[in-house]
Amino acid sequence: MPQSSNAAASADRLLIRNLGRVLSGDIRSPLADADAILIESGKIAAVGRGADLEASGIRVIDARGSSVMPGMIDNHAHPAMGDWTPRQNQLGWIESTLHGGVTTLISAGEVHLPGRPTDVVGVKALAITAQRVYSNFSPSGMKVLAGALILEPGLDEGDFAELAAAGVKLVGEFGLGAIKDGPTGRRMMDWARKYGMTSMTHTGGHSIPGSSRIGSETVLEVDADVAAHLNGGPTSLPEDELRLICERSKRGLEIVHNGNMRAALFVLDVVRDLGVLDRLVLGTDGPAGSGVQPLGMLRMVTMLASLGGVEPEVAVCFATGNVANLRGLDDRGIIAPGRAADLVLFDQAMGGAGQGVLDSMTLGNMPGIGMILIDGVVRVGRSRNTPPAILVPEMQAM
Repeated sequence: MPQSSNAAASADRLLIRNLGRVLSGDIRSPLADADAILIESGKIAAVGRGADLEASGIRVIDARGSSVMPGMIDNHAHPAMGDWTPRQNQLGWIESTLHGGVTTLISAGEVHLPGRPTDVVGVKALAITAQRVYSNFSPSGMKVLAGALILEPGLDEGDFAELAAAGVKLVGEFGLGAIKDGPTGRRMMDWARKYGMTSMTHTGGHSIPGSSRIGSETVLEVDADVAAHLNGGPTSLPEDELRLICERSKRGLEIVHNGNMRAALFVLDVVRDLGVLDRLVLGTDGPAGSGVQPLGMLRMVTMLASLGGVEPEVAVCFATGNVANLRGLDDRGIIAPGRAADLVLFDQAMGGAGQGVLDSMTLGNMPGIGMILIDGVVRVGRSRNTPPAILVPEMQAM
Protein backbone atom coordinates (compact mmCIF):
# COMPACT_ATOMS: atom_id res chain seq x y z
CA MET A 1 0.00 0.00 0.00
CA PRO A 2 1.39 3.45 -0.85
CA GLN A 3 2.67 5.55 2.06
CA SER A 4 0.03 8.23 1.51
CA SER A 5 -2.73 5.65 2.08
CA ASN A 6 -1.10 4.56 5.34
CA ALA A 7 -0.98 8.16 6.51
CA ALA A 8 -4.63 8.68 5.69
CA ALA A 9 -5.64 5.53 7.53
CA SER A 10 -3.63 6.41 10.64
CA ALA A 11 -5.10 9.92 10.77
CA ASP A 12 -8.55 8.33 10.88
CA ARG A 13 -7.75 6.19 13.92
CA LEU A 14 -7.30 7.29 17.51
CA LEU A 15 -6.54 5.43 20.72
CA ILE A 16 -7.38 6.82 24.15
CA ARG A 17 -5.40 4.89 26.75
CA ASN A 18 -4.56 5.02 30.46
CA LEU A 19 -8.13 5.84 31.38
CA GLY A 20 -9.25 5.81 35.00
CA ARG A 21 -12.95 4.90 35.22
CA VAL A 22 -15.05 4.35 32.10
CA LEU A 23 -18.63 5.51 32.74
CA SER A 24 -20.50 3.78 29.94
CA GLY A 25 -23.80 5.68 29.98
CA ASP A 26 -25.59 2.31 29.85
CA ILE A 27 -27.70 1.98 32.99
CA ARG A 28 -27.59 -1.82 32.70
CA SER A 29 -23.82 -1.70 33.22
CA PRO A 30 -22.76 1.86 34.10
CA LEU A 31 -19.06 1.10 34.71
CA ALA A 32 -17.11 -0.62 31.95
CA ASP A 33 -14.14 -2.86 32.74
CA ALA A 34 -11.76 -0.99 30.44
CA ASP A 35 -8.92 1.49 30.35
CA ALA A 36 -8.79 2.25 26.61
CA ILE A 37 -11.05 3.22 23.71
CA LEU A 38 -10.20 2.75 20.05
CA ILE A 39 -11.82 5.18 17.61
CA GLU A 40 -12.09 4.72 13.86
CA SER A 41 -13.76 7.13 11.43
CA GLY A 42 -15.34 9.08 14.28
CA LYS A 43 -16.96 6.04 15.89
CA ILE A 44 -15.98 3.83 18.78
CA ALA A 45 -14.39 0.68 17.36
CA ALA A 46 -13.46 -1.08 20.60
CA VAL A 47 -13.59 -0.61 24.38
CA GLY A 48 -11.16 -2.67 26.43
CA ARG A 49 -7.64 -2.90 27.74
CA GLY A 50 -4.89 -0.84 26.19
CA ALA A 51 -2.58 -3.85 26.01
CA ASP A 52 -5.13 -5.60 23.77
CA LEU A 53 -5.82 -2.71 21.40
CA GLU A 54 -3.54 -1.99 18.45
CA ALA A 55 -1.71 1.31 18.92
CA SER A 56 1.02 1.15 16.31
CA GLY A 57 1.03 4.00 13.81
CA ILE A 58 -2.11 5.74 15.08
CA ARG A 59 -2.75 8.88 17.06
CA VAL A 60 -2.85 8.46 20.82
CA ILE A 61 -4.41 10.43 23.65
CA ASP A 62 -2.87 9.62 27.02
CA ALA A 63 -5.71 10.05 29.50
CA ARG A 64 -3.17 10.04 32.34
CA GLY A 65 -5.71 8.44 34.67
CA SER A 66 -8.62 10.75 33.96
CA SER A 67 -12.05 9.16 33.55
CA VAL A 68 -14.41 9.25 30.59
CA MET A 69 -18.14 9.41 29.99
CA PRO A 70 -20.28 9.89 26.89
CA GLY A 71 -20.97 13.44 25.85
CA MET A 72 -24.12 14.48 27.69
CA ILE A 73 -27.39 14.97 25.83
CA ASP A 74 -29.52 17.86 27.09
CA ASN A 75 -33.04 16.53 26.63
CA HIS A 76 -34.64 19.95 27.05
CA ALA A 77 -33.21 23.08 25.45
CA HIS A 78 -34.79 26.11 23.80
CA PRO A 79 -32.58 27.28 20.91
CA ALA A 80 -33.73 30.10 18.68
CA MET A 81 -31.50 30.76 15.69
CA GLY A 82 -27.74 30.48 15.55
CA ASP A 83 -25.81 30.69 18.81
CA TRP A 84 -27.96 33.44 20.29
CA THR A 85 -30.70 33.35 22.92
CA PRO A 86 -33.32 36.10 22.84
CA ARG A 87 -34.40 35.31 26.42
CA GLN A 88 -31.12 36.74 27.72
CA ASN A 89 -29.89 38.47 24.55
CA GLN A 90 -26.70 36.45 24.90
CA LEU A 91 -24.36 35.19 22.20
CA GLY A 92 -22.32 31.99 22.34
CA TRP A 93 -24.43 30.03 24.81
CA ILE A 94 -24.32 26.80 22.79
CA GLU A 95 -20.54 26.84 22.41
CA SER A 96 -20.24 27.59 26.12
CA THR A 97 -22.54 24.67 26.93
CA LEU A 98 -20.15 22.39 25.05
CA HIS A 99 -17.52 23.35 27.62
CA GLY A 100 -19.89 21.89 30.22
CA GLY A 101 -19.67 18.43 28.70
CA VAL A 102 -22.83 18.55 26.57
CA THR A 103 -22.34 17.36 23.01
CA THR A 104 -26.00 17.15 21.91
CA LEU A 105 -28.87 19.57 22.51
CA ILE A 106 -32.48 18.54 21.87
CA SER A 107 -34.97 21.32 21.25
CA ALA A 108 -38.20 21.45 23.22
CA GLY A 109 -39.43 24.19 20.89
CA GLU A 110 -38.03 27.37 19.39
CA VAL A 111 -40.65 29.27 21.35
CA HIS A 112 -38.50 32.24 22.36
CA LEU A 113 -37.88 33.47 18.82
CA PRO A 114 -39.15 37.07 18.63
CA GLY A 115 -42.26 37.31 16.48
CA ARG A 116 -42.78 33.54 16.51
CA PRO A 117 -45.63 32.67 14.13
CA THR A 118 -48.72 30.90 15.46
CA ASP A 119 -50.57 30.03 12.25
CA VAL A 120 -50.30 26.58 10.68
CA VAL A 121 -48.12 27.68 7.77
CA GLY A 122 -45.88 29.65 10.10
CA VAL A 123 -45.30 26.96 12.74
CA LYS A 124 -44.51 24.42 10.04
CA ALA A 125 -42.13 26.83 8.35
CA LEU A 126 -40.41 27.58 11.67
CA ALA A 127 -39.94 23.89 12.46
CA ILE A 128 -38.48 23.15 9.04
CA THR A 129 -36.26 26.23 9.12
CA ALA A 130 -34.87 25.43 12.58
CA GLN A 131 -34.26 21.82 11.57
CA ARG A 132 -32.38 22.96 8.48
CA VAL A 133 -30.44 25.71 10.26
CA TYR A 134 -29.03 23.47 12.98
CA SER A 135 -28.38 20.63 10.57
CA ASN A 136 -25.97 23.01 8.83
CA PHE A 137 -24.71 24.92 11.88
CA SER A 138 -22.82 23.21 14.72
CA PRO A 139 -21.16 25.66 17.12
CA SER A 140 -17.72 24.15 17.84
CA GLY A 141 -19.14 20.79 16.75
CA MET A 142 -22.18 20.74 19.06
CA LYS A 143 -24.96 18.56 17.66
CA VAL A 144 -28.23 20.50 17.86
CA LEU A 145 -31.41 18.56 17.14
CA ALA A 146 -33.88 21.35 16.47
CA GLY A 147 -37.11 22.06 14.64
CA ALA A 148 -39.58 21.08 17.38
CA LEU A 149 -43.11 21.72 16.14
CA ILE A 150 -45.13 23.98 18.44
CA LEU A 151 -48.73 22.79 18.52
CA GLU A 152 -51.29 25.32 17.32
CA PRO A 153 -54.96 25.04 16.28
CA GLY A 154 -55.55 23.87 12.72
CA LEU A 155 -52.73 21.31 12.48
CA ASP A 156 -53.95 18.01 11.04
CA GLU A 157 -52.45 14.60 10.34
CA GLY A 158 -51.31 15.65 6.90
CA ASP A 159 -49.18 18.40 8.41
CA PHE A 160 -47.36 15.86 10.61
CA ALA A 161 -46.76 13.62 7.60
CA GLU A 162 -45.43 16.58 5.62
CA LEU A 163 -43.10 17.67 8.42
CA ALA A 164 -41.76 14.17 8.99
CA ALA A 165 -41.05 13.84 5.28
CA ALA A 166 -39.16 17.14 5.47
CA GLY A 167 -36.91 15.82 8.26
CA VAL A 168 -38.65 17.23 11.34
CA LYS A 169 -38.40 14.64 14.12
CA LEU A 170 -39.51 16.58 17.20
CA VAL A 171 -42.69 17.99 18.69
CA GLY A 172 -42.12 20.79 21.18
CA GLU A 173 -43.70 20.96 24.62
CA PHE A 174 -47.46 20.53 24.56
CA GLY A 175 -48.76 23.70 26.19
CA LEU A 176 -46.31 26.13 24.60
CA GLY A 177 -48.81 26.89 21.84
CA ALA A 178 -52.55 27.48 21.99
CA ILE A 179 -53.42 23.77 22.18
CA LYS A 180 -54.04 23.08 25.88
CA ASP A 181 -56.74 20.41 26.09
CA GLY A 182 -55.97 16.75 26.61
CA PRO A 183 -58.02 15.14 23.80
CA THR A 184 -56.56 17.38 21.10
CA GLY A 185 -53.08 16.95 22.49
CA ARG A 186 -53.45 13.16 22.57
CA ARG A 187 -54.62 13.09 18.96
CA MET A 188 -51.60 15.12 17.86
CA MET A 189 -49.18 12.99 19.89
CA ASP A 190 -50.58 9.91 18.18
CA TRP A 191 -49.99 11.51 14.80
CA ALA A 192 -46.44 12.44 15.81
CA ARG A 193 -45.70 8.89 16.96
CA LYS A 194 -47.19 7.47 13.76
CA TYR A 195 -44.70 9.48 11.69
CA GLY A 196 -41.65 8.77 13.82
CA MET A 197 -41.53 12.03 15.81
CA THR A 198 -40.85 12.20 19.55
CA SER A 199 -42.87 14.57 21.71
CA MET A 200 -42.99 16.32 25.08
CA THR A 201 -45.57 17.91 27.33
CA HIS A 202 -45.13 20.81 29.72
CA THR A 203 -45.65 19.69 33.30
CA GLY A 204 -46.29 22.12 36.12
CA GLY A 205 -47.40 25.64 36.75
CA HIS A 206 -47.32 28.70 34.52
CA SER A 207 -43.82 29.29 33.17
CA ILE A 208 -44.20 32.86 31.87
CA PRO A 209 -47.12 35.32 31.73
CA GLY A 210 -49.69 34.01 29.28
CA SER A 211 -48.74 30.35 29.68
CA SER A 212 -50.89 27.69 31.33
CA ARG A 213 -50.74 25.14 34.13
CA ILE A 214 -50.55 21.58 32.85
CA GLY A 215 -51.51 19.16 35.63
CA SER A 216 -51.23 15.42 36.04
CA GLU A 217 -54.61 14.61 34.48
CA THR A 218 -53.70 16.38 31.25
CA VAL A 219 -50.14 15.03 31.19
CA LEU A 220 -51.43 11.47 31.42
CA GLU A 221 -54.16 12.04 28.86
CA VAL A 222 -51.84 13.65 26.32
CA ASP A 223 -49.36 10.74 26.73
CA ALA A 224 -46.36 12.47 25.15
CA ASP A 225 -43.07 10.60 24.93
CA VAL A 226 -41.62 12.78 27.70
CA ALA A 227 -43.33 14.29 30.72
CA ALA A 228 -41.08 17.34 30.69
CA HIS A 229 -39.62 19.02 33.77
CA LEU A 230 -41.59 17.06 36.36
CA ASN A 231 -39.83 19.22 38.93
CA GLY A 232 -41.27 22.32 37.34
CA GLY A 233 -40.47 24.64 34.54
CA PRO A 234 -39.83 26.29 36.97
CA THR A 235 -42.95 25.74 39.16
CA SER A 236 -43.58 22.16 40.27
CA LEU A 237 -46.89 20.39 40.66
CA PRO A 238 -47.84 19.10 44.14
CA GLU A 239 -46.17 15.85 45.13
CA ASP A 240 -49.35 13.77 44.85
CA GLU A 241 -49.65 14.75 41.18
CA LEU A 242 -45.99 14.03 40.53
CA ARG A 243 -46.32 10.59 42.08
CA LEU A 244 -49.43 9.90 39.99
CA ILE A 245 -47.59 10.74 36.75
CA CYS A 246 -44.62 8.55 37.68
CA GLU A 247 -46.86 5.64 38.64
CA ARG A 248 -49.22 5.74 35.67
CA SER A 249 -47.11 7.00 32.78
CA LYS A 250 -45.14 4.50 30.73
CA ARG A 251 -43.13 7.25 29.02
CA GLY A 252 -39.98 9.22 29.74
CA LEU A 253 -39.81 11.15 33.03
CA GLU A 254 -37.71 14.29 33.00
CA ILE A 255 -36.21 16.52 35.66
CA VAL A 256 -34.37 19.72 34.80
CA HIS A 257 -31.84 22.18 36.12
CA ASN A 258 -34.20 25.15 35.91
CA GLY A 259 -36.80 23.60 38.18
CA ASN A 260 -37.58 22.90 41.82
CA MET A 261 -34.64 20.94 43.26
CA ARG A 262 -36.67 19.54 46.16
CA ALA A 263 -39.22 18.22 43.69
CA ALA A 264 -36.41 16.75 41.57
CA LEU A 265 -35.21 14.66 44.50
CA PHE A 266 -38.79 13.60 45.23
CA VAL A 267 -39.24 12.42 41.63
CA LEU A 268 -35.93 10.55 41.80
CA ASP A 269 -37.08 8.73 44.95
CA VAL A 270 -40.42 7.76 43.39
CA VAL A 271 -38.83 6.59 40.15
CA ARG A 272 -36.26 4.54 42.06
CA ASP A 273 -38.96 2.95 44.22
CA LEU A 274 -40.87 2.02 41.07
CA GLY A 275 -37.75 0.43 39.57
CA VAL A 276 -37.84 2.54 36.41
CA LEU A 277 -34.60 4.53 36.60
CA ASP A 278 -34.07 3.66 32.93
CA ARG A 279 -36.89 6.11 32.07
CA LEU A 280 -35.45 9.07 33.97
CA VAL A 281 -33.81 11.73 31.79
CA LEU A 282 -32.21 15.11 32.44
CA GLY A 283 -32.35 18.48 30.74
CA THR A 284 -31.72 22.09 31.57
CA ASP A 285 -34.87 23.80 30.21
CA GLY A 286 -32.59 26.64 29.24
CA PRO A 287 -31.94 29.27 28.23
CA ALA A 288 -34.70 30.67 30.41
CA GLY A 289 -35.50 33.43 32.83
CA SER A 290 -32.85 32.06 35.17
CA GLY A 291 -30.24 32.58 32.48
CA VAL A 292 -27.82 30.42 30.55
CA GLN A 293 -26.33 27.47 32.42
CA PRO A 294 -23.34 25.97 30.59
CA LEU A 295 -22.77 23.63 33.55
CA GLY A 296 -26.44 22.87 34.11
CA MET A 297 -26.28 19.23 33.09
CA LEU A 298 -23.08 18.57 35.01
CA ARG A 299 -24.57 20.23 38.08
CA MET A 300 -27.69 18.06 37.83
CA VAL A 301 -25.63 14.88 37.61
CA THR A 302 -23.52 15.93 40.59
CA MET A 303 -26.56 17.00 42.62
CA LEU A 304 -28.30 13.66 42.11
CA ALA A 305 -25.09 11.79 42.97
CA SER A 306 -24.53 13.82 46.15
CA LEU A 307 -28.06 14.43 47.44
CA GLY A 308 -30.11 11.77 45.69
CA GLY A 309 -28.29 8.66 46.84
CA VAL A 310 -27.41 7.32 43.38
CA GLU A 311 -23.94 6.42 42.25
CA PRO A 312 -22.32 9.04 39.97
CA GLU A 313 -22.01 6.52 37.16
CA VAL A 314 -25.77 5.90 37.35
CA ALA A 315 -26.57 9.62 37.44
CA VAL A 316 -24.48 10.02 34.28
CA CYS A 317 -26.79 7.52 32.55
CA PHE A 318 -29.74 9.86 33.11
CA ALA A 319 -27.91 12.46 31.00
CA THR A 320 -26.56 10.13 28.33
CA GLY A 321 -27.77 6.63 27.48
CA ASN A 322 -31.26 7.07 28.91
CA VAL A 323 -31.83 10.11 26.70
CA ALA A 324 -30.39 8.35 23.67
CA ASN A 325 -32.68 5.37 24.20
CA LEU A 326 -35.77 7.50 24.78
CA ARG A 327 -35.13 9.63 21.69
CA GLY A 328 -34.10 6.79 19.39
CA LEU A 329 -30.53 8.10 19.10
CA ASP A 330 -28.81 4.76 18.74
CA ASP A 331 -25.69 6.46 17.34
CA ARG A 332 -24.58 8.19 20.57
CA GLY A 333 -24.98 8.40 24.35
CA ILE A 334 -23.24 5.13 25.28
CA ILE A 335 -19.59 4.13 25.17
CA ALA A 336 -19.84 1.03 23.01
CA PRO A 337 -18.63 -0.10 19.58
CA GLY A 338 -20.53 1.54 16.74
CA ARG A 339 -21.53 4.62 18.72
CA ALA A 340 -20.27 8.11 17.95
CA ALA A 341 -17.02 8.99 19.71
CA ASP A 342 -18.65 11.87 21.61
CA LEU A 343 -16.57 11.66 24.77
CA VAL A 344 -15.84 13.76 27.85
CA LEU A 345 -12.60 13.15 29.74
CA PHE A 346 -12.81 14.42 33.31
CA ASP A 347 -11.31 14.13 36.76
CA GLN A 348 -11.66 15.34 40.31
CA ALA A 349 -11.47 19.11 40.59
CA MET A 350 -8.38 20.56 42.22
CA GLY A 351 -8.59 21.50 45.86
CA GLY A 352 -11.79 19.66 46.78
CA ALA A 353 -12.75 16.84 49.10
CA GLY A 354 -12.84 13.20 48.06
CA GLN A 355 -10.63 10.32 47.05
CA GLY A 356 -10.97 10.25 43.29
CA VAL A 357 -13.49 11.75 40.94
CA LEU A 358 -16.49 9.56 41.78
CA ASP A 359 -16.06 10.04 45.51
CA SER A 360 -15.68 13.76 44.94
CA MET A 361 -18.98 13.85 43.04
CA THR A 362 -20.80 12.02 45.83
CA LEU A 363 -19.56 14.79 48.12
CA GLY A 364 -21.15 17.39 45.85
CA ASN A 365 -18.19 18.68 43.87
CA MET A 366 -18.48 18.94 40.11
CA PRO A 367 -15.57 17.36 38.25
CA GLY A 368 -13.17 19.26 36.04
CA ILE A 369 -13.26 18.58 32.30
CA GLY A 370 -9.90 18.03 30.64
CA MET A 371 -10.93 17.21 27.06
CA ILE A 372 -14.05 16.80 24.89
CA LEU A 373 -14.26 14.92 21.60
CA ILE A 374 -17.11 14.94 19.10
CA ASP A 375 -17.07 12.26 16.43
CA GLY A 376 -13.50 11.51 17.46
CA VAL A 377 -12.30 15.09 16.96
CA VAL A 378 -10.91 17.03 19.93
CA ARG A 379 -13.14 20.09 20.21
CA VAL A 380 -12.25 21.30 23.72
CA GLY A 381 -9.09 20.90 25.76
CA ARG A 382 -9.32 21.97 29.37
CA SER A 383 -12.81 23.42 29.85
CA ARG A 384 -12.98 27.13 30.51
CA ASN A 385 -16.15 26.69 32.60
CA THR A 386 -15.38 23.84 35.01
CA PRO A 387 -12.82 24.03 37.79
CA PRO A 388 -9.43 22.63 36.74
CA ALA A 389 -9.09 18.86 36.85
CA ILE A 390 -6.24 17.23 38.76
CA LEU A 391 -5.49 14.83 35.90
CA VAL A 392 -5.54 16.23 32.37
CA PRO A 393 -5.17 14.14 29.19
CA GLU A 394 -2.70 15.00 26.49
CA MET A 395 -2.34 14.22 22.81
CA GLN A 396 0.86 12.31 22.11
CA ALA A 397 2.98 12.84 19.04
CA MET A 398 2.93 9.98 16.55
